[in-house]
Amino acid sequence: MFDPHTIGRFTVVTGHYGSGKTNLAINLALDLAQAHDEVLLVDLDIVNPYFRSSDYTEMLREHGVRVISPTFAGTTLDTPSLPAAVSGAFDTSGAVIFDVGGDDVGATALGRYSKDIKAIDHEMLYVINRYRNLTGGPGEAAALLREIEAACHLKATGVVNNSHLKAETTAATVLDSLPFASETASLLGLPLLFTTVPHRLLEDLPGTPGAAGIVENAYPVEIHVRTPWEDAS
Repeated sequence: MFDPHTIGRFTVVTGHYGSGKTNLAINLALDLAQAHDEVLLVDLDIVNPYFRSSDYTEMLREHGVRVISPTFAGTTLDTPSLPAAVSGAFDTSGAVIFDVGGDDVGATALGRYSKDIKAIDHEMLYVINRYRNLTGGPGEAAALLREIEAACHLKATGVVNNSHLKAETTAATVLDSLPFASETASLLGLPLLFTTVPHRLLEDLPGTPGAAGIVENAYPVEIHVRTPWEDAS
């Protein structure tokens, strides 16, 4: 099982749109809040009006996580307004998670802070989803990361397999994604740090509680991020 407390105090989460990076960032922040007096979740997604971690500010605050977000987060306005409070994230002694907008366009905002990030011990997780359009093959997924790295002037330190089909995700969905994740990490020369597993599937997957041996470094996650139409239904 993957222990989220091993990722380090300062972590950047990036990836393709729809990879599930925001849901991952929220899970990591909630888990880290159990071990740190202060946890900051910085919402740097200034491009996409949906799936923003700042939409879950109240829930996160209840669990001891403070959210720093763009001025217009929570609306459909995409004006790139980054509050000065983001800079304060580098002065905290607690844990910090940066949830970065998808692709190279979203990663451009992160580049503003690249010198500050390089100056401290950090990790940058590249979140992949085999079932997301445009990253269906390892080569495509690897090429996208190179675009992200060029835009933000930072290098990824590890790959996270977050392959899913939202509510239709099954044990087979996760298992079938493992070769894709391994090959992508190999092409990039990076470690495959862990594979996320929805809590509802834990008993169905080997390598997770109640079973034995196939999904290495499984990280159980709750599904917090939903589309407006999913909430409506």
